[in-house]
Amino acid sequence: MGQQIVNGLFLGSIYALFALGYTLVFGVLDILNLAHQAVFMICAYVALVLVVHLHMPMFAALPVAVLAGGLLGMGVDRVAFKPLRGRSDSNIAGLISSIALATILEAAVLQVFGPDVERFPFGTVPTRTLQVGGAVVSELQIVIIAIAVAMLAGLTWLLRRTRLGRRIRAVAESPKAARVLGVDVDRVISASFFLSSALGAAAGVLFGLAFNNVAPDMGRSVELKGLAVIVLGGMGSMPGAALAGLALGLLEVFTVAWIGSSYRDAVAFGVLFLVLVLRPRGLLGSAALREA
Repeated sequence: MGQQIVNGLFLGSIYALFALGYTLVFGVLDILNLAHQAVFMICAYVALVLVVHLHMPMFAALPVAVLAGGLLGMGVDRVAFKPLRGRSDSNIAGLISSIALATILEAAVLQVFGPDVERFPFGTVPTRTLQVGGAVVSELQIVIIAIAVAMLAGLTWLLRRTRLGRRIRAVAESPKAARVLGVDVDRVISASFFLSSALGAAAGVLFGLAFNNVAPDMGRSVELKGLAVIVLGGMGSMPGAALAGLALGLLEVFTVAWIGSSYRDAVAFGVLFLVLVLRPRGLLGSAALREA
């Protein structure tokens, strides 16, 4: 039991980081950025290149990849969303343009790196394990959970305690009112994309390290899990996304342990369906439907 809890928290931490990026943009723009999975995948490759070809240690490569993800996210906003703002159908148009951009980015990575799975060299991360009660915990698992918790805490502090956070929350409530009050709405949206994609980049690197598997299509399955997490937690709710990410990780791990790996996704999305039937706004959606 203890081992499954550790594994579930480990997997759920990655889901939560990925979903927080989705939720941040949705909270500001009421739109889903479906190019988020491409940022997730590309930044895993960025870290791989830095480690394999430039021989950077992972503790240095991770921040560089996160920064690259943030900058890429700003580019996604400028290419896929900004030209469409102000249109009556901007939500649907932005959704479609983000899908198109994700497809283009994935094709570019496929052309550069090929379809084969890439792996980090042995020794990139510590392989030592610790015995905690009846569970065996690797140092990598501890680091990944700690990074996820630290980034969640940092994002919460930024949104609640800083001028940028107040501006993000103002734009999330009403872009028109925020603009009247002197807020540069376009700059705030760009900053939101930067933060969102930085979280997705961190999730991509940690996912690649956790499973030692980096491939052009690695973001597709995680994208579906991220969508499930933000719906389960409550659309636009940061605490809900974090809670639902951990819950989904635990649910998947216990399903594999008790029923079998072939039922993992079926059980996870079955529970999602039940939650939506019983509580359509998600776990925390009623209290934080428009929370940035």
